[in-house]
Amino acid sequence: MRPIKELLGVLVIAGLSLAAWWAWLGWDTEYQVDPVTGNSSGPYEPFQVIGCVLTLGVIAVAGGLVLRPLSVVAAMTVSFTAAWAISAAASDESGLWPVGAVLVAGGMVAGTAACSFGARWTRRAARSDGQPGSAAV
Repeated sequence: MRPIKELLGVLVIAGLSLAAWWAWLGWDTEYQVDPVTGNSSGPYEPFQVIGCVLTLGVIAVAGGLVLRPLSVVAAMTVSFTAAWAISAAASDESGLWPVGAVLVAGGMVAGTAACSFGARWTRRAARSDGQPGSAAV
């Protein structure tokens, strides 16, 4: 792939990752307090996290099919983690947002690598099936 097309693709993937963060998580900053126990949770509801993870998975699969998977992993991890960290740092009173950022980054690397490299591997394996003398690796 040409460097300019790869760069444009990386920028699109990064932008889509930022959009996924904002659409699912970025707008919600309120914690919920259980009136019976007084315990607080949040700010995200389970459906938001599940929706965000599924959206990021689709972006990573699509990105892995058209770009180098390593580029996809880097673009998605940096952009999503930066968005999360900026938001967390602005509202964190405990000072633990860097720990969360490391955990988010680790999850992003693992998830986007599995999706983007998996998509690329699956496509290559499918292409090699049915060709005489080729083995699916």
